[in-house]
Amino acid sequence: MPHVARMPPLDAAAMSDVQRSAAAELAAGPRGGVKGPFIALLRSPELMQRLQKVGEYLRFGSSLEPRVSEFVMLIVSRQWTQQFEWAVHLPLALDAGVQRETLESLAAGRRPVAMAPDEAIAYDFCAELLANRGVSDATYRMAVEQFGERGVLDLLGVVGYFTTVSMVLNVALTPAASAAAIPLQPLPM
Repeated sequence: MPHVARMPPLDAAAMSDVQRSAAAELAAGPRGGVKGPFIALLRSPELMQRLQKVGEYLRFGSSLEPRVSEFVMLIVSRQWTQQFEWAVHLPLALDAGVQRETLESLAAGRRPVAMAPDEAIAYDFCAELLANRGVSDATYRMAVEQFGERGVLDLLGVVGYFTTVSMVLNVALTPAASAAAIPLQPLPM
């Protein structure tokens, strides 16, 4: 049964001046409007403004190739079973060159077999980080060799930012705008 969003869009007339200003700033940027996590985050406009700047950098300006960045976003979405982010970033990852088979495995909760070498390093780094709250020296070394120190920090930024976004969306019960071409399957508890 579909759920009702706990934090639905705010009516413009009910917004404070700070909320209206934050919404206008967001709409003027590359996102083009208040969507997804920003609907809930608008209830704390200062947090939304700061967080969206981090997300803007990570999505549109980081040192990571878009294919790797979008893949990492989906790894985090899988971790949190976050349907909105999965539906948004799945087509972006496919368009960026992540193989459908890779994303089908990820959606099912399995380690993908058919990954490009840099995707495998990103996957292993993220999986280890999310499971252990840190990474081994060997995993760190492989990530630095592949992405450089800036890239490792950008990987960490993507994981942290999309973890925050996933938590906001899950708590707000924000529904996915549309069904994903590859459905994100619930993981066993």
